[in-house]
Amino acid sequence: MTWVPPYRRPQRFWMPRLSTIRLVVLLGILAAIFVKEGLGLEILSAPSRFSGSGGEPFTLCNRGNQARCVVDGDTIYYAGLKIRLEDIDAPETYQYKCESELALGQRATNRLLELINSGPFEIVKRGGREEDRYGRKLRTIERGGRSLGEILVAEGLARRWDGARRSWCG
Repeated sequence: MTWVPPYRRPQRFWMPRLSTIRLVVLLGILAAIFVKEGLGLEILSAPSRFSGSGGEPFTLCNRGNQARCVVDGDTIYYAGLKIRLEDIDAPETYQYKCESELALGQRATNRLLELINSGPFEIVKRGGREEDRYGRKLRTIERGGRSLGEILVAEGLARRWDGARRSWCG
């Protein structure tokens, strides 16, 4: 007599249970929310505000430093984003049209650096567009509900942005 192995069911492909899939998706969503909140990144949606303070001070931007720095009187890098102050226009320091524009632009840049480093601030979305034609996020930087851009305007280092570029020369 020959030995016959007992009947075995054919092995099925492993299929995760629906509850396991739901748990993995939920954990992924929670991880994304924690990363977004902890780093101030825009992962799930565009936040209307996030705060900055403490940590390393801002510096002037250069090729080696573009993480937390001031580009010019109306542009900064922060939390991996290039941010354009949406409420003002400051004189140019790179593609300036005259020496007086460069001089005023350098003063505006240094003053924005001073203002940002003088305490906690919030970066708030106030206007309609998310970003400008150069891909910079359009935001207002505030401290205590007051725009830092408005301080630059009051000091004569910038003007309110009205949607039109005007010359700083002459």
